[in-house]
Amino acid sequence: MTHDSLCTPIDHRVSRRELLGGMSCLAATAFGAGALTGLADEAPKIKDKQVLFVWIDGGMSQLESWDPKPNTPFGGPFRPIATSVPGVQVSELMPHTAKQMQHLVVLRNMATKDNSHSAGVPRIQRGDPKNRGVTYPFFGSAVAKLLGPGSSKLPPYVWIKPGNGGFIHADGGFLGPQYGALAFGDGKPPENILRNPTVTEDDDAIRNQLRETANKRYAAGRRPEVNEANSYVYEMARKLMQRQDLFDTASFDPKDVERYGTHEFGRHMLQARKMLEAGVRFVKVNSYGWDTHGDNFIGHRNLMPKFDQGFAAMIEDLAARGMLDNVLVIAMSEFGRTPRINGHIGRDHWPEAWSLVMSGCGMKKGVVVGKTNAKGTDVDGEGYDIGHLFHTWFQALGIKSDKIEYDNHGQPLPIAHDEMFSVKEALA
Repeated sequence: MTHDSLCTPIDHRVSRRELLGGMSCLAATAFGAGALTGLADEAPKIKDKQVLFVWIDGGMSQLESWDPKPNTPFGGPFRPIATSVPGVQVSELMPHTAKQMQHLVVLRNMATKDNSHSAGVPRIQRGDPKNRGVTYPFFGSAVAKLLGPGSSKLPPYVWIKPGNGGFIHADGGFLGPQYGALAFGDGKPPENILRNPTVTEDDDAIRNQLRETANKRYAAGRRPEVNEANSYVYEMARKLMQRQDLFDTASFDPKDVERYGTHEFGRHMLQARKMLEAGVRFVKVNSYGWDTHGDNFIGHRNLMPKFDQGFAAMIEDLAARGMLDNVLVIAMSEFGRTPRINGHIGRDHWPEAWSLVMSGCGMKKGVVVGKTNAKGTDVDGEGYDIGHLFHTWFQALGIKSDKIEYDNHGQPLPIAHDEMFSVKEALA
């Protein structure tokens, strides 16, 4: 694949009306075909490189998770426990994940810049390249662009989240709306996914032929990229409408439901596993509610067991199915939380020294990278910013981030911060 074929982006000046028009057709017209049979129980045969991106929105406390500091002024009430890797400890709030440590890389020396959600969330998910007057794509959009949908031909970037769904075109940044996220609110499919029973398969085929004819007329006199964005939503819809089994939660093994947890995060992680098994290139799962400015310890006592259960079950299953060789797993927030405990028994925002976890494709197994000082107030030695992580993730996926560039209408742009580098201690 050539440099140009990888990185020539879609025109990002598609009008809002054109985009919404395409998406309304996606919901109301393009969806509609009979369900296929469920996925086979055996390990999937898809070998494309994939990503599971678990976004812990609001800021998980590193002290109550990956980097406990017992018997210190800021350590909190929870004790550390041993993991499956000798000498490595995590918080007692993560007993299931502790048993999966042999598959994980814990990075304890993240040192980023923004301590607000409004700045931190987009900066972290875009990789914070040097400011060039353009809006960079989120990581999921970048992977969708650079690696494509893969052999499954399913939408390359899907987002399972609490609340409402829809097409989140803004994630695509200057790459354009084609590379946005298709969000499934509460893991549910878009409305009107079932074909109206009064419409036969033959009628549906004729309707799609009419649509294709209209597309050709629409394309006349317009930039090719504009029509590509409009056509893209239909093609992705046609693939999804053949995979209604992806949303059939009744097909889940009751034992799996119990292992992942009947709570929201567990349900969404189990559905994410099904998406990965089907070959979706990039799956993002959100967990909300982690902004614990007050009652941090009660908050983490409630939140951490749910994360621990769903995350550990996912790692266990991906490993058992041989999928960790091809699936890069990332779990992280926009920052950590302050070592100092505030007057509301909470922890505030702390980008200066925090942790994240990775696993799978291209990653070492059972290692801890970096450390913080004895009280957890700062990184001990070298710290890594988000630009370093983007290089690391791209390298793990086989994308040469130091050589490949985007072509933004003749403007060459690096795919990751060109003054940063990969975390070699984490890479296999």
